[in-house]
Amino acid sequence: MKDTLLIGLYSLIAGGVVGLAGAGALRLLRGRSILVHVMVLLAVTVLAVVAGVATVARAMFLSPHDLWVVLVTVSASAVISLAVGGVFGRRLAASAVWAQAARERERRLEAGRRELVAWVSHDLRTPLAGLRAMAEALEDGIISDRLTVDEYHRRIRVETDRMAQLVDDLFELSRINAGALRLMPITVPLGEVVSDALAGVAPLAARRRIQLLAADSGWPNVRAGEREIARIVSNLLINSVRYTPEDGTVHIAAGQDRDQVWLAVSDTCGGIPEGDLDRVFDVAFRGERARTPAVAVSGGGGLGLAIVRGLVEAHGGHVGVRNAGRGCTFEVRLPAG
Repeated sequence: MKDTLLIGLYSLIAGGVVGLAGAGALRLLRGRSILVHVMVLLAVTVLAVVAGVATVARAMFLSPHDLWVVLVTVSASAVISLAVGGVFGRRLAASAVWAQAARERERRLEAGRRELVAWVSHDLRTPLAGLRAMAEALEDGIISDRLTVDEYHRRIRVETDRMAQLVDDLFELSRINAGALRLMPITVPLGEVVSDALAGVAPLAARRRIQLLAADSGWPNVRAGEREIARIVSNLLINSVRYTPEDGTVHIAAGQDRDQVWLAVSDTCGGIPEGDLDRVFDVAFRGERARTPAVAVSGGGGLGLAIVRGLVEAHGGHVGVRNAGRGCTFEVRLPAG
């Protein structure tokens, strides 16, 4: 019993010295990564065992040969323990990094949702106030001349269409975020989709004297939902036209690389600040600090590019943006048809 107590005492003293040294090392390394902390903890544990075994072995007056055998055996076990611990430490560190990135993304999404509510409230409240004022003026007979009445009717229709588009964007985005989007991919001629989208955005471009450029032929086929690919192209074109100064140019092109089709929309918006490149596809990000705010055309709910990203990713594709020349280029990659 006395020998057992002495062995335990020797082990505690040896392990305590190593533990104190390890605590000091952890304090000095408190700003390092979690992998470093895990490896230090493992090293302290293994060294404590080695120190305890070596101290007890020497206290037992083992022969040099037997002492060497004990130390080699413990050292081999320590190397294996450190190797296994290093593998799990790396996995733990990777999990910690992933969790931190997920928390950061969640914070950005929550901030985006709050910003979206603020933008939508503003975008609905302002036209509704105008619609109510015009409706009351017409109802009370304050406006009587035909030209003014027709103008009021036209403005009511325009504002109603704009609010309907905003509600439609919100519904589409909610379907994407809720995972309720049901795709029916077919082989779609991309040239026909681009032609329809150009015709739809042509009036807005004409009012701002923006030139729309596209190739006459050579458009590939794409494997996608017909309605979804039309919305992707239309949203990209509308976004570029809105942020391009008057007398600017918007160019759309496409091609095929093996099993992928790429679609690129380039404009002369003046470029996007590098800090905003990763945010242009966020919900409710309108880019007041990006490109040229003085020339940006109002009316968008800040949802167009977020919808583009959601639809592209739902097809298993990728969308990105980069500064190029006098403006920027949005590029979409989708499976080929």
